[in-house]
Amino acid sequence: MTQLLYQTDSYLKSFQATITALDIDQHAAVLDKTAFYPGGGGQPNDTGTMSTGGQSLEVVKVNRTGGKLFHFLAQDTPLPPIGIAVTGQLDWNRRYQLMRTHTAMHILCGVIFRDYGAQVTGGNMEPLQGRMDFEFETMCQELVAEIEAAINAEVEKALPLEVKILPREEAFQIPDLIRTKVNLLPEGINQVRVVEIKGLDLQADGGTHVANTSEVGKITIGDYKSKGKINKRIYVHLQEGIHQ
Repeated sequence: MTQLLYQTDSYLKSFQATITALDIDQHAAVLDKTAFYPGGGGQPNDTGTMSTGGQSLEVVKVNRTGGKLFHFLAQDTPLPPIGIAVTGQLDWNRRYQLMRTHTAMHILCGVIFRDYGAQVTGGNMEPLQGRMDFEFETMCQELVAEIEAAINAEVEKALPLEVKILPREEAFQIPDLIRTKVNLLPEGINQVRVVEIKGLDLQADGGTHVANTSEVGKITIGDYKSKGKINKRIYVHLQEGIHQ
């Protein structure tokens, strides 16, 4: 199994690893450890490079398939052999934008759950923008303005985030841990990674986040739409130019 370094350190930009397996047809490598996020929960996968012997190979996609985490390399470069040591380097600008965006989505989710009791029915994100669907019967411009003011107040509070990995039985005793309408955790998962925004939100989550809500920057609700009788979609945008 690949050790998932990003689960305990979202700020790890580079790492040392060893290639343990190859998929020749997919032009992909499996590593003994990785800081590349493979995608999931609405957050896209990381990209970057994998270097060895003075050669830098582009990592164009990372994906989990059949229990293995594959790092897909650019087709115009040769695959390194099994057993060789490599240095992985994330596209940090992209990763940090996704970390900010993912935390912004949790702020939005936490505020709406706290203030309106609405559950999430779906969501997706790209760097600096995302959308989330909630169980609202009605939505109007005044309500959206109210939500936008509330989420930015949480950003300004500079709330710390904490990540824990708990046994499944312990995690599911936490009230309202699963904020989504459908329980997305398969039965086979025995440990649950929990992300908490102190005083606001607590969710089972496998993605990467910033350490403090202040790093998110100003959140703008760009649009909202009705996606059904009790399903409303909110679109958020974040500022560019914020770096770590």
